[in-house]
Amino acid sequence: MTTPALAQHLIGGALLGDAEKERRNPARLEQVAVLSPSGTAADADSAISAAVAAQPAWARMPLPARGAILLKAAEILRERTPQVAADLVREEGKTIAEATGEVGRAIGVLQFFGSLGWAATGSTFASGIPATTVNTRREPIGVVGLITPWNFPIAIPAWKTAPALISGNAVVLKPAELTPMSATHLAVALHEAGLPDGVFNVVHGSGRVVGDAIARDPRVGALSFTGSTAVGLGLEKTLQERRARVQLEMGGKNGVLVVDDADARRAAQVVAAGGFSLTGQACTATSRVYVTPGIRDAFLSELADLARTYVPGDGLDAATTMGPVVSEDQLQRDVSAVQEALDGGARLLAGAAEARGLNFAPVVAVDVEHTAPIATEEIFGPVVAVIDVPDYEAGLAALNDSPYGLTAGICTTSLKHSSDFADRVQAGVVKVNRPTSGLDLHVPFGGVKESSSNTFREQGHTATQFYTWEKTTYVGVE
Repeated sequence: MTTPALAQHLIGGALLGDAEKERRNPARLEQVAVLSPSGTAADADSAISAAVAAQPAWARMPLPARGAILLKAAEILRERTPQVAADLVREEGKTIAEATGEVGRAIGVLQFFGSLGWAATGSTFASGIPATTVNTRREPIGVVGLITPWNFPIAIPAWKTAPALISGNAVVLKPAELTPMSATHLAVALHEAGLPDGVFNVVHGSGRVVGDAIARDPRVGALSFTGSTAVGLGLEKTLQERRARVQLEMGGKNGVLVVDDADARRAAQVVAAGGFSLTGQACTATSRVYVTPGIRDAFLSELADLARTYVPGDGLDAATTMGPVVSEDQLQRDVSAVQEALDGGARLLAGAAEARGLNFAPVVAVDVEHTAPIATEEIFGPVVAVIDVPDYEAGLAALNDSPYGLTAGICTTSLKHSSDFADRVQAGVVKVNRPTSGLDLHVPFGGVKESSSNTFREQGHTATQFYTWEKTTYVGVE
């Protein structure tokens, strides 16, 4: 039997914490995948204190030296990819191919921001004042808190941590309770790469205890959160009350419009990849599709055929092409959403409102009303609702009729439609003939409406803006 991995806090450079909580492998519920501590408000306080003490010296370290540490951490993760990916599969449920890709994403993020250690920063301006120059530079916030979800348990911590560190901040990270080991792997890699003690801290535990303690501490100057809309809006209120900076990436109900001029097979491939990859457990996953009459039957036939090709199971099994749902709670959300749709008159072309263990096969639901819960509420599973629309304009209007605005896509061969869609769709990321999930690490990412605080974007060069403030200096030269 596989020995459970041990996740621990990293506080002030020391790995701490007892094995208090069990996380079971979602593919093999009899198997304990990870043991981890259950952090307290006192643990959060210790981590913040360590960060406060370490941050000034870290900010004074030359930028290339900070970058070199991130690059070294990337190499450590690269060497350990097989083990890190296998642990990720056991605690979260992805396939080994998906987990390996996620570890690669974390490595790429560390390399990208590490390389910024040698990039030019700041600007120089001509001044209207005689014998004066004006320059700007960006300075770190100080101590920042990060709260991350379970669905990308090493990639999201990496893409928040790396821009925070290269900018000169110290970090306190609270990872998701369901996936403590992936964050521990990141912490160990950064520590072994030479990151000074206290600059990066990890505290495992619940959001109500550890997350709340981080959010309320006046020494934490900014907090970046990825998770549900309800939790995010609560954190935003807490941070705003003490005038701290906050960044939120929250829920999504991502739609794709398939119009008559699309290629039916290609459109089905786009929707299947967006809806069923990663077990549909991505904030950018496709969950609703609007289809016009001329392509409807051909598209649905292709999509149903593709859905039935997925093989749910243990992500470490080579035959598996879709991992299990992450937990029993998530499975019940999936099953309940599908059963409610069936009770409301929907039909299933693929899948069912049932599971084998936590293995839940892809669902394609048709005859769905635009206002039905399956078409409007975030499910976070491999469930695609298909809604009929009479034409392009009606489809675009229906897609925009949502409180969410993270990603949106269109399948079309028309330049007119693709250009108009990009102009008018209400989403932070637009995909034309590409799955709604899947993002480049060097370009900005974020949503609008209730999907985001819609202030600072994550990823790419712009990610450092959240973790810094800009100072303008006038220099008289006479």
